[in-house]
Amino acid sequence: MSGYDTIKLVVAAGVATLTLNRPDRLNALTPHLFTEAGAAIDEALALGARALVLTGEGRAFCSGADLAGDGHGYEGLPDDLGEILDAYYNPFVRKLAALDIPVITAINGPAVGAGLGLALLGDIIIAARSAYLLLAFVNIGLVPDAGATWLVAQGAGRARALEMALLGEKMSAEEAKAAGLVTRIVEDGEALAEAQAIAAKLASGPTVAIGMIRKQVAAALTLALDETLALERANQSRAGFTADFKEAVAAFAEKRAPLFKGE
Repeated sequence: MSGYDTIKLVVAAGVATLTLNRPDRLNALTPHLFTEAGAAIDEALALGARALVLTGEGRAFCSGADLAGDGHGYEGLPDDLGEILDAYYNPFVRKLAALDIPVITAINGPAVGAGLGLALLGDIIIAARSAYLLLAFVNIGLVPDAGATWLVAQGAGRARALEMALLGEKMSAEEAKAAGLVTRIVEDGEALAEAQAIAAKLASGPTVAIGMIRKQVAAALTLALDETLALERANQSRAGFTADFKEAVAAFAEKRAPLFKGE
């Protein structure tokens, strides 16, 4: 797709690939980038995307917030950082989390600060072997944002989250996988292809159920057992009425592979 300055969007065979495209700034985040990325997701959904891949152009996934200007009216971080979180960061994080299609992140290089938060928003997270995670906020006197606090604590636990946040040290891809923050590690240059292959598999699956699964798992991290049972019941009721479930039952009876349409 065309018309974007800071991101690239390609939609093919039900898979949308959204690439942060400021390689000269290590894909640093600006208000304009968030605006374009949000619009690109809307465009992808309108074009029928059934899975989303998020990655970065060049040698980094994302270096976090851009501390300088960008030529689009952004002159660096405002005095009240809460304002830019309210206006741009948090709405985009919420948008990704609320999607009814799966999100696969391809961490092609360093994922730093808020970029780490975006990287860990994937339902399946692929990391290049030389990539690393870095909660760099403490190094400049700030606190984690873009959901990084929740994502790291839920994935790696309290002790590891505090170590990462307080010390501000790099975590290798291997360490991130061992800590439960990364799903798979691939050789350098292969993260995007691996993510797209997984996305293609998911896009051809029962995407109504897949969308509910991603939100159900996220909810289970904070719900009590009885609340989780109620959510499972509600989602299962909805899934049972989908055309994809009926197709799966028919395919089983006819001893063939089901053809899911995401309906």
